[in-house]
Amino acid sequence: MARFRYAFNSTNVEGWGLYSEYLIRPYMPLEGQLVSLDYRLMRAARAFLDPELQAGKIQPEDAFRVLEQDVVQSHAFAEEEVERYTYRAPGRANSYFYGYTKLIELRKEAEAGLGTKFNQRKFHDFILEQSLLPPNLMRQAVMEEFVTKQ
Repeated sequence: MARFRYAFNSTNVEGWGLYSEYLIRPYMPLEGQLVSLDYRLMRAARAFLDPELQAGKIQPEDAFRVLEQDVVQSHAFAEEEVERYTYRAPGRANSYFYGYTKLIELRKEAEAGLGTKFNQRKFHDFILEQSLLPPNLMRQAVMEEFVTKQ
C-alpha cells in the first residue's frame, strides 16, 4: 500500500505504541506500571520541550532542568534528549504524545457516538486498517465510516 510505503509518520506509529502501553498497563505488574508511567512522563515532557527549543522559547539548560529534576533522568540522558530535539531529529519527539492524545480523544468520541455498541476490538481493527492517516483524516474515517456503520 502506497500510504504505508511513502507516508510514514511517527504520530501514528509512536502514538499507537503509547496508546497500546496505556491499554495493557492495568495488566502489568506494579513495577511495569511504574515504568510505563515514567515513560509517559518522558513523552509528555518531549511534547513541549522539543517545540519550545525549536522556537527559542527555552534554552538547553532549561530543558536539562526539566528532564533532570521533573522527569528524574540522568544528565547524560538529558543531553541525549536535547541533542535529539535540536540536531538529530527536531520535531519528532513530540509526535509520540500527540499521537497518543489524538487516539485517546478519538476513542472517546467513538465510544460516545456508539454507546453500548462500542466494541474495542472492532475499533482497533478499524484504526489499524487505516494505516498511516494523519490524525484529522483518521478522525474523519472513524466518525464517517466506523461509527455510522456500527
